[in-house]
Amino acid sequence: MGTAETSTTASAAPTTYTVTASSSAGSGPAAAHAGSETIALDAGWGTAPSGLPGPAHLLAAALAACLLKNLARAQDLLSFDYERAEVQVSARRQDAPPKFTEFAWEMRLVTDEPQRRLDLLHRNLTTHGTVYNTLAAACEVHGTITAVPTTP
Repeated sequence: MGTAETSTTASAAPTTYTVTASSSAGSGPAAAHAGSETIALDAGWGTAPSGLPGPAHLLAAALAACLLKNLARAQDLLSFDYERAEVQVSARRQDAPPKFTEFAWEMRLVTDEPQRRLDLLHRNLTTHGTVYNTLAAACEVHGTITAVPTTP
């Protein structure tokens, strides 16, 4: 149901992403269909939290996925070597007017890459991410990369 469509014409049209979501009236279950997966959602209003991800969680997850995808890009393009990555994203919102004011992230990498390469990676992550750049145009987005040495 959720798809990404790309153009193969010479005048590269933008990529379009489609996600289909549905819910029942009231506070019933909700789900989004993205790619080949179905994601259960908390779309209830005025009820106790269900434990499912809501819109804010999904937006923070989109930023985390963007960072990880760009890390994979850096591994390929920059020959950046790492064994494992973990990203934690915190989103801060305000009530009036309702909007996000800040996204803070921390990436922990198991790597023996030197600091200058971590700095290069950080520049790439903050420059080449579509979700990152979109959020950064609307609010503050900042983060750090912490290296954890590999163990022999």
